[in-house]
Amino acid sequence: MLNVLLFLLAKQKKKQSLEEMAVRIQNGDEQLLNAILEDYKPFIKKTVSSVCKRYIYESDDEFSIGLIAFHDAILKYNHERGSSLISFSEVIVKRKVIDYIRKNGKFQDISIDMSLVDDGDEVANLTIDQIVSVDEFTKQEEANKRREEILSFQEQLSYYKLSFHELVEHSPKHEDARLNAIKIANTVVSSQEIVDYLIEKKRLPIKKLEKQVNVSRKTIERNRKYIIAISLILMGDYVYLRDYLKGRLEI
Repeated sequence: MLNVLLFLLAKQKKKQSLEEMAVRIQNGDEQLLNAILEDYKPFIKKTVSSVCKRYIYESDDEFSIGLIAFHDAILKYNHERGSSLISFSEVIVKRKVIDYIRKNGKFQDISIDMSLVDDGDEVANLTIDQIVSVDEFTKQEEANKRREEILSFQEQLSYYKLSFHELVEHSPKHEDARLNAIKIANTVVSSQEIVDYLIEKKRLPIKKLEKQVNVSRKTIERNRKYIIAISLILMGDYVYLRDYLKGRLEI
């Protein structure tokens, strides 16, 4: 969660290298093609699963359709158009899987994005480019909002004399310890008295909090900075950072 910007930068770097590899593949590098198809199986599964509204396994027909579509996207990709290969291939995979579902009458209860439905045997390049452009614009807008949110959170942390560096340094190392800290933070925000104390004093009322949670004072003190950070996320208007906590707690 605290390394979102680094993740985004790493992801961008990976996308750029993928476009370069696509050119090599189009020039006949079969070995690289096989390696890319293998490495991007998780991406294909995720993309196909988003269409089918269920987890897709490699043994499923839909995965095979997605794999072939990803292969075709690599061969058809035109780097001179400026769009990313990931966005381009995502559109191709979704359209081919939707086309397969329509032809076979499967999963009638799923909601199909009509902008991705192909009425012909082939997809027009202009139509794809338009879809990719909108998709990339949307993703860029979301990335910008995420960065703004992180900067806002960073500023709020400074009021509590905390920094991202400290949080990374002092975050619980084990998943069960992180979950316990998140639960403690949830207890913090559920008590107006503790919230008021935290906001006014810029620290946790550890003695009072100890009486409301099933952990020792030593544990609270050890994870104090992490608990404060999570509490601030839960109290604030942090859409993307709160999303990180979904599935860990009902919030």
